[in-house]
Amino acid sequence: MTKNILLRAPALFPNAERGQCDCNCDCACVSAPSRPVANVSSSALWRRADDLYGLPLAGEYRIFCSPSSGETAVLDSFAGEILNRFALPLPICDLPDAASAEVARRLAALGFLKAEENCLCAPPKTSASTLSAWLHLTDRCNLRCGYCYLPHLREDMSSGAGRAAVDAVFRSAAIHEFKRVKIKYAGGEPLLRYSLILELHDYAAARTEKEGLSLDEVVLSNGTLLTEKTARAFKALGVRLMISLDGLGNYHDIHRPYSSGRGSFEDAAKAVELALASGLAPTISVTVSSRTAEALPQTIEWILERGLPFSVNFYRENALSASRSDMRLEEGKIVNGMLAAFKVIENNLPRRSLLGSIVDRANLSYPHAHPCAAGQNYLVFDQNGQVAKGQMQMQKPVTTLDAADPLKAVREDRAGFQNVPVEDKEGCATCEWKYWCAGGCPLETYRVTGRCDCQSPNCGIYKAIFPEALRLEGLRLLKYAGDPQVVTQL
Repeated sequence: MTKNILLRAPALFPNAERGQCDCNCDCACVSAPSRPVANVSSSALWRRADDLYGLPLAGEYRIFCSPSSGETAVLDSFAGEILNRFALPLPICDLPDAASAEVARRLAALGFLKAEENCLCAPPKTSASTLSAWLHLTDRCNLRCGYCYLPHLREDMSSGAGRAAVDAVFRSAAIHEFKRVKIKYAGGEPLLRYSLILELHDYAAARTEKEGLSLDEVVLSNGTLLTEKTARAFKALGVRLMISLDGLGNYHDIHRPYSSGRGSFEDAAKAVELALASGLAPTISVTVSSRTAEALPQTIEWILERGLPFSVNFYRENALSASRSDMRLEEGKIVNGMLAAFKVIENNLPRRSLLGSIVDRANLSYPHAHPCAAGQNYLVFDQNGQVAKGQMQMQKPVTTLDAADPLKAVREDRAGFQNVPVEDKEGCATCEWKYWCAGGCPLETYRVTGRCDCQSPNCGIYKAIFPEALRLEGLRLLKYAGDPQVVTQL
């Protein structure tokens, strides 16, 4: 007797409204567009979506994804057979029985079947509802990370500049009709400005309540200065925490030593445990370079043992790190390290989806034409109140916090890198992953190629690991098939 199984995650972003990035990463996350509800007519001609991608799982099960619709689902053999019937146009009412027709309607609702008159997969529409802002509270830091792009000047953001930056964010949010503001308290090491974080939180919360917006806040920290008092305060205020942890022991230390040269792993690891003991589950940000790729499996195992959310990010070379050639991404090392880490995940599959966190800045959890919000829905305020398109571009500001609409100035700036849609990137047009990868980090591509309209220099790495990331999601859905909080049986 067939089970007619179609499984999908009910919420890819369990801690946020649908359509919002729920990660704590230090990137300019792009918001997911709303998914339209399909009008499924049984008499219309339907055909299998031309961008549908499938992989075998265990036994009769396969996982399918449609990057243009943003849906991922596990199908059993019966549902797979129904899907294959639509290799050529067919009306649902021509199927032999009611069970088959019902499965077909569900496949159409997922976007796996397209109406014949609209069979081409259109690019996703961008309708971001979140304006994200990076507040560079200080350029000072107690670490000297090998990949850091900052000069570590002894300069801090003043209280007045911080409040003015928050005002500027809310001005642009109102002008452009955003529904949500996301503030990232960063540095340097932002915990050096702990009191300013609390002050700006109170100020932003008051603005949010007054203007009817929702507020999301995250502190991006190395963790070494975290105390129980700090962690409990963040928990009480609803401020999230990201802690950078690039490996275990020496593998973390070769990336992230103190200014004295002493390793920081023990203190970062203690911070994670302290946060957990205080009821605050931090997101772990893992930066991978050729120095640390081989240790990634052990790092991921450590994180999974503690049930923590995490994001895996590739090292980005910059002017201050260019001399460290051993950090540059060697494709073989990175791919082997990532695939070995995926094996660890397969043996300890978490309840949460990892499609948005295990493939660098390429997010496989929803369709998007831009890899990030830099230059579009993202503002970076440096310690002096200047505004840039991205945190690695703070030395190239485009306006200041006094501007009537800082976001307008950022969007109109044509100097340096541009965040162009993936359809305009050479090498991406025919790629099945284009609406998940969106061509990769635009700043990295511009640094390496001097162009904004071509595919990522890390394209080979992405293509090697995307299928395995998708397979992991399928195995996760099967593992938790009986848990309605994790999986929806369609």
